[in-house]
Amino acid sequence: MGNQEAIALKNCRLVLRWVGDSLEVLSNVDILIRNGKIERIAKSGSVTVSEKEYHIVDCSNKIVLPGIVNAHTHSPMVLLRGYCDDLELHEWLNRMWEVERHLDSRIIELASELAVMEMLSTGTTAFVDMYFFPEITAEVAKRYGIRAALGPPLIEVLYSADKCFREIENFYRKYRNDELIIPIVNVHSIYTCSLETVKTAAEFAREHGLNLHIHVSETRKEVFDAKRKYGKFPVEILHDLGVLNKYAHLVHLGWVTSREIELIRFSDATVTHCPVSNMKLATAGFFPFFEMMASGINVTIGTDGAASNNCLDMFREMKTAVLLQRNNYWDTRIKAMHVLRAATLCGYRLLKLNGGNIQEGYLADLVLLDAESPYLQPLRMDNVVSNIVYAATGRDVAMTIVNGRIVYDRERDYERWKRRCSEIASELNRFIQKFIS
Repeated sequence: MGNQEAIALKNCRLVLRWVGDSLEVLSNVDILIRNGKIERIAKSGSVTVSEKEYHIVDCSNKIVLPGIVNAHTHSPMVLLRGYCDDLELHEWLNRMWEVERHLDSRIIELASELAVMEMLSTGTTAFVDMYFFPEITAEVAKRYGIRAALGPPLIEVLYSADKCFREIENFYRKYRNDELIIPIVNVHSIYTCSLETVKTAAEFAREHGLNLHIHVSETRKEVFDAKRKYGKFPVEILHDLGVLNKYAHLVHLGWVTSREIELIRFSDATVTHCPVSNMKLATAGFFPFFEMMASGINVTIGTDGAASNNCLDMFREMKTAVLLQRNNYWDTRIKAMHVLRAATLCGYRLLKLNGGNIQEGYLADLVLLDAESPYLQPLRMDNVVSNIVYAATGRDVAMTIVNGRIVYDRERDYERWKRRCSEIASELNRFIQKFIS
């Protein structure tokens, strides 16, 4: 991880930033970074910087984007990439849990490291995680310099609620003032936890000002079972439990009604769309991106875990989000700009951080793309957003900056990281082989 206190991104070919919710494209500018924040944005050559004072990066062949947030994942599940790929959700979950009962701290550390390297090298600057042994993932995230919002998961079908709440409290106390780690309350779902447990979790989250992160209305079965058992739809149940508020972070929402969308809107909750995972697990339904966005709901994007995606590349996820929405709406109301905003500005709104934008005073969480990549040509100011969303993938990331530090530099890190990934994969394969019949 880089330790520069001051960085000058000189002669940036193109810079994308948000002005309100509108996108502005700048050309030939310098970005000065100091103490983890964007200090100044100026026309190239208008500000003189010293090599003694700044680490200077020539960006004449770079596109600079705001940091990207993977708003929902299970990062150590890279362990299970390619494992049981052709099952539907509930059968798939049972197969995942068969393996997960045998996880230990060593496997979690290796899998977390593999995931963090994948995310940083593909331009993710922050991720929201729900998985076991979160303290280990948090320490890996700190070591590599990526932001992570996470905490112990509440899954009563596997662990007692009392045990989980003790772990949540301990995790919160350890990381509540951390520079990179954001404690959250993770509740798996209303079908793996009692409603009383969900209510208690919401009270804890609200009392401590923490986001409550939960899977909701992911499948038709989940909605059907909730309606049959409680006489209400899942979002209505969460509303009655007091879960819906500005701290609520609802994921999937492929099977929601118009009334539930209104409840989410009035509560100021955030929602996350995971298009690839939903299609791969055949959960069907339809995430109402446009209706939610148009009503003022904060809409974000996540990859879900690599066991159900099978990658953590947010550029691929943005493209898929647009294509799935257009397929379902039969029109083009969802634009490239909408998903880019969801992945950047809206992701940082979810985390309640002043980031996801390139403005003076904002967090210096930035992604630099190779403007000379053959996959992005021809490149112009008028097509750069389209090329980023529809043509770019993580392979086009040249550098990732988090909290004012260069945490991934393709020229410096790629070969070394590739060797490390291979070493990790060898050990993970030895573990997973025991479960392959």
